[in-house]
Order: sequence, then structure tokens, then C-alpha cells
Amino acid sequence: MIKLIIAVCAFALCVSTQAQRLRIGEHSSGMQVKYTVKGVSNENGKMVYLEDRLTSKAVDSTIVAKGKFAFKGQADKDAIFGITYDQKDWRSWRMLFFNDGKTVSVNMNDSTLKGSPLNERLAYYNKEITGLPSSYYPGHKGKMTKKMFDEERETLLPAALIVEGQRCFGTKELIRMLEEKPAYAEHPKVKEYEKTLRWMNTGNYVVKSAKSEEQKAADKKAKDTYVGQQFTDFEMVDTLGNAHKLSEYVGNGRWVFVDFWASWCGPCRREMPNVVAAYEKFHGKGLDIVGVSLDGQRAPWVEAIEKLKMPWTQLSDLKGWESLVTKVYKVNAIPDNLLIDPQGKIVARGLHEEGLHAKLAEVLK
Repeated sequence: MIKLIIAVCAFALCVSTQAQRLRIGEHSSGMQVKYTVKGVSNENGKMVYLEDRLTSKAVDSTIVAKGKFAFKGQADKDAIFGITYDQKDWRSWRMLFFNDGKTVSVNMNDSTLKGSPLNERLAYYNKEITGLPSSYYPGHKGKMTKKMFDEERETLLPAALIVEGQRCFGTKELIRMLEEKPAYAEHPKVKEYEKTLRWMNTGNYVVKSAKSEEQKAADKKAKDTYVGQQFTDFEMVDTLGNAHKLSEYVGNGRWVFVDFWASWCGPCRREMPNVVAAYEKFHGKGLDIVGVSLDGQRAPWVEAIEKLKMPWTQLSDLKGWESLVTKVYKVNAIPDNLLIDPQGKIVARGLHEEGLHAKLAEVLK
């Protein structure tokens, strides 16, 4: 009798999950539903945009008048929308919601939202994960990201913050998670993003099993051993195919920031404006940067350099995760970096966001 009850419960859960997946699939089938957005803002006279997060294009815009604004229209069911003041700047804050046919009320002053239960939970996680000061990450933000991906596994919610999932778990682990077929993996935004993840190394990329906490700790320890040591030289080519050694730039009386990145790496691209700002601020005080890419193809690598406006030296062997630097400097996740002093000694590693500027200000007094 007990076995029968368990079987019935399991069947009911399966039916519920399958029904939810069918509803999620409706987005890709082109089913349209109406959306109504009512907003309040203190930014009178300012333009506010409604953005499709799949295409990153504005689908509507209006001006805040008397502290209010509104959007009405029709779009794909479960499409992910973002509301922002600066549609062209991907770093600007966005209120996110799913187009589920329910009226959405947003407050741009305190980043709160009222709507369906799913959208209210999304507003909560969006604020906790992307809206808090960067100093909270990876502590608080990482904890909240893991909580969201765990508790919302059979809902759409993680699809809206899939990029944060990559930042938290890493590319390989996120792909492994998607291969387990959670409900959010069926969303077009995730399917499109997964293509980018799998394209990363074009034929060389291999998904590996998730690392244990012990393995992660061992990786960190291995990386930390480089700090305080003299740099290890290597040779790669620039965007024109000319070979260069790291020693051409390091040990010549200037500080050198070696930036490990790739065009397919979302967190790298989000961090790059911060690196550009650091270059502009400290280059005249003695800082050089050498970019080392883990790309697998030249075209997207060069395109990203131009689009992200990186004026410094760029090197790569175009071998993706099989790159020489992954072995020489134990690079197993990006963005990663080294700060090397004028004598060629590595003095810091893994500098990001405000931490990068603070360290450079300290050493380049």
C-alpha cells in the first residue's frame, strides 16, 4: 500500500513538472500574451526603456512624467523583459520580469516589483544578486545565486539570471547543470546562452565533472603559490600573427597587469570596462596591460577587442582551455589575472572591480 502511494505521488509530481515544461515551451512556439507595466520614478523627464533580454534590444520607450510611466503591448509568453534608464549600457541597473500576462508594477526608486509570485521572487533575487555593492560578491551574492538555482530549479526564474549562474558556478559546471534538464533550461534565453557556452572552444571544449570543495581549495592554493614568485615566461602571437614573449613587457621597469580573458566569457566582458578605466587612470603612472585570451578562433577575439575598446597588447595561442597559460599559471577559470612588479615578481592575483583600482592606487603612488 505504501509503495502504491509513493508511486502515485511520484506520478503526480512528474505530471506537474511536465505540464510546467509545456508551459515554458510555449514561449518558443510563438504564443503571444499582453503585457501591462505601471511604473513610478523620481526621474521626471528621463527616458525609460523596455528591453527584450533575449535580443538586448529596446521594444518600447517612454518619458517619466509626474513620477510615472507605463508600457502596454503584446509579446512572446514568458519573454524576459528589462526596464532601464540606459538601454545602451549593459552595466546599468535593470528591473527584470517575465511576460506572463499579469500586470507588473515597478518602483524604480527602490527597485521593487509587484506582480505574479514568480516575478516578485525574480525581483527579490535580482536585487540581492545584481543590485548590491560588488563587495558582497562572491560571499552574499554567490550564496544567493546558489540558493536561487537550487530552490527555483523547476521554474523559469534562473533563466533571467543565467549569466550570474555562469559567474557563480563557472562555465563547465553550468553546462553540466543544464545537461540535467532543469525546467529553466527550456527557456529560449538559456538555450541561446548555452550555444555561447558550448562554442567557447570550438571543438576543444570538454565538459568535466563538477569539482569538489577539496579540489577547488587545491586549485586556489596552487594559484596562490605564484604570488611572491618571479613570473614564468611564455610565447604567443598577437592579432596579426606576430610572436611575442611575456618577457618583452615584464621586468622592464613598469608594472604589468596580465589579464586572462576570452570573447565568449560573459564575466570577462562585464569586467572589461573596469579594466579599461584602470588602464586610463594608471597607464600614465607606470602601468601596462597584456591581455591573454583563451579564445579558440581569431575573428571573435579580434571583434571583442575592438568592441570593448582595449588599447593594450593582446596575445593568444587560440587553443581555448588547452592554452599554454592554463598549464603555466593554472588558469582554470576566467576572468583571472596577475599583477607583476617592475622587477618581474608577481605581487597579486585575481584583482577585480574596486579591488583592482585599490591595489593599483597602492602600488602606483
